[in-house]
Amino acid sequence: MTDVIFRDLSGMGEFFAAEALQRAVWGTGDMPDPADLMMVIQAEGGLVGGAFVEGRLMGYVFGFPTRDPKIQHSHRLAVLDSARGLGLGVRLKLYQREWCLQRGIDLVRWTFDPLRSRNAALNFHRLGTQSESYLVDYYGEMEGINRGLASDRLLVDWHLASPRVAALAEGRAAPPPDGTPMALRLPRDLDALIASDAAAANALRLELRAELQAALGRGQRILGFDKEARSYLLG
Repeated sequence: MTDVIFRDLSGMGEFFAAEALQRAVWGTGDMPDPADLMMVIQAEGGLVGGAFVEGRLMGYVFGFPTRDPKIQHSHRLAVLDSARGLGLGVRLKLYQREWCLQRGIDLVRWTFDPLRSRNAALNFHRLGTQSESYLVDYYGEMEGINRGLASDRLLVDWHLASPRVAALAEGRAAPPPDGTPMALRLPRDLDALIASDAAAANALRLELRAELQAALGRGQRILGFDKEARSYLLG
């Protein structure tokens, strides 16, 4: 198994490497978080953690403090395509979990594109997050891999010390959430869909937006994600 070292970034060279990694992952035109900003936020109590293979930064996670000292906002998680298969996304989040718990932080929040099935599976199925907030066109018009699609996002809550999250983090069996799957299925590959049929991708965005907003408006929450059906579990 490939040897991976997880640790906080150190020195401006590594912060510049994290800046370059963002460009590689999100594509031309996407504005990366600058190296100096990440360095200063880390110095003021934020997290900039990296996954290193043979000394090279292959993935990183960036989180910063909020108005509540027990809550961290996780702004970025990125893994190079060349490192796929090493489970770095999950492992970086577990590194973040331990980092936060050691500092008295028990809730981490972040946003992600609800049309991306890989991210939905990571967040809900593997990490045990939940969500009750749908944010319409949250970032406005974007570039890179997000170009041409409204930047809708789900805001997820990751309760680090909950029994389900703890079980998943420790690799123990955890009962599936008691939710009802949506009929709408996410695309296997959103980027491929955008490239081949942008109109269909935008139509799917609007359909998912309407269904999730309606469900959340009825007081439901997104409790999980069915990987096989590629659909959210509501309850």
